[in-house]
Amino acid sequence: MKPQPSDGFEWVQADGGPALVCRALQPFADHLFTTRGWALGSRASAADEDWRPVAGFLGVDAGRLVRARQVHGAAVVVRRVGDAPATGGRRLPEADIFVSDDPSLALAIQTADCVPLLIADRVTGAVAAAHAGWRGLAAGVPRVAVEALGREFGSLPANLVAAVGPSISAERYEVGEEVRSRFAAAGFSDAELARWFRTGARAEHWLFDGSRSAFEQLESAGVAAESIHLSSLCTATYPDLFCSYRRDGAGAGRMAAAIRKLKPKT
Repeated sequence: MKPQPSDGFEWVQADGGPALVCRALQPFADHLFTTRGWALGSRASAADEDWRPVAGFLGVDAGRLVRARQVHGAAVVVRRVGDAPATGGRRLPEADIFVSDDPSLALAIQTADCVPLLIADRVTGAVAAAHAGWRGLAAGVPRVAVEALGREFGSLPANLVAAVGPSISAERYEVGEEVRSRFAAAGFSDAELARWFRTGARAEHWLFDGSRSAFEQLESAGVAAESIHLSSLCTATYPDLFCSYRRDGAGAGRMAAAIRKLKPKT
């Protein structure tokens, strides 16, 4: 039996395997969060063909699935209507955030404990996909994604709805002082650090809550709290369902979070 996500999410069965969708996001964007049973979940270095079931679920050809070589930063790739087709293989850009207003494209990121973030604008239909490990969260990936939607497509934060998929929970994610110090150096407040980092079992170690950090960063960027939805599922806790780098090491498979702007109604 699959674990129950928060009330904002529900399980669906796709051709590739079980997946999560966010009910509040569904009216504004096609999307999904995959699980370990998908082709991507079987190996750390996914081949292009492993992405075909993700593209198929969102109704695009594999060549229209926009991906990047993720580098744990906050660089943004913008894809507009009329841009050249997405590229694959070795030509992938280095980035961790995508924004787009093109309904012929799907945006996809991969995770194995990091926070997967999908966003849609209820008014313009523009969408974003972002990958945020602790380095990305320290770099403000949620805020950068919101700002990119505003800068590139005129999105107002109050019009956004965001879904934060499964990631490693604080209870399973102990980090060293260097991680907490990176957030302090980035300008996050003492109050924020106190909420995101709890004292760990070892001296100068902390239990880091990445989902809460993502939620609060989105809220600080102007997204309404009631429009931010957390799956509340821990990737490290369910080995049969989710990939986890912390649990399985370098051989861990990957999961996808992908989103596509809805096509205009004819």
